[in-house]
Parts: sequence; structure tokens; C-alpha cells
Amino acid sequence: MQSQRTSVRVRYAETDQMGVAYYANYFIWMEVGRVEFCRALGFRYRDMEIDEGVLLAVVEANCRYLAPARYDEEVIVHTRIEAATPRMVRFGYEMRSSEDGRKLATGETKHIFCGRDMKPRKLPERYRALFGIGGVRQNRPLANCARGGLV
Repeated sequence: MQSQRTSVRVRYAETDQMGVAYYANYFIWMEVGRVEFCRALGFRYRDMEIDEGVLLAVVEANCRYLAPARYDEEVIVHTRIEAATPRMVRFGYEMRSSEDGRKLATGETKHIFCGRDMKPRKLPERYRALFGIGGVRQNRPLANCARGGLV
């Protein structure tokens, strides 16, 4: 399964008094990884929202914390699709320190595809192969945007 590497740096504002990243920030880093994953597949998530009216609503989120991330540490977020159907997608994440490779956390988010009215809907056909729905995922861009980072 393909994964996308995204780098984030722990900012001072994201830490507690001990210089450790506050737990909720890991979910923000997962979102950054998810957006960059879509970009690496060849489309921008915001374009899917604007052009198709398709939103990804989070219905489940979890994070397992294994080691602390500290102020000014570079964190590599590995993002991948764990499962996808025309109605939902589940992303998996692994966060590691770029300095020593320590595994900091693992996580998962599950999303349903919905319209602007927040009612469930199916993912448009043109995106399905990119999410691995209905066959092998294709790395064909939908728009003219930079690709890269998929490993």
C-alpha cells in the first residue's frame, strides 16, 4: 500500500510546560498528512469540495501515543489508505521522529463522503480509482498539481 510522507515541526505553541507536544496536535498532524496524501495522488482535497461538493466528514478518530514529541522536533507523518468504499474511507497514520526514527504515535481516522448538506453520498466515479475503490489504485493526476512523496 502506498504511503505519503509529510514533515511537520513541533511549534512552541503546541507544547505543554514540559516542552512535550499536546496530545490533540497529533490529530492536526494527521489532517496535514491526509491533505498532502490527496495532493500526492493528483488532486487537491479542497477542489473536490468546491468542484464536486464532496466533503470528508470524520466519524471516528483514534491515536495511540508511544513516545513524546518535543518542541522543535521534526515529525514525519506517514499516511496511507487502510480501506475505502464508495461511501467511506479509512486512513492510517504513523508518526516518527526524523532525528532518530522513534515511533511517536499511530492513528486512524474514518470518514464518510457527504454533500454540503452533510447527508451521506457516494464518492464520484472520477476519484474512485485514486482511493483504490473498484480495482487497483492509479496514480494518475486529476489536475495539474505537483505530485511526489508517495512511497
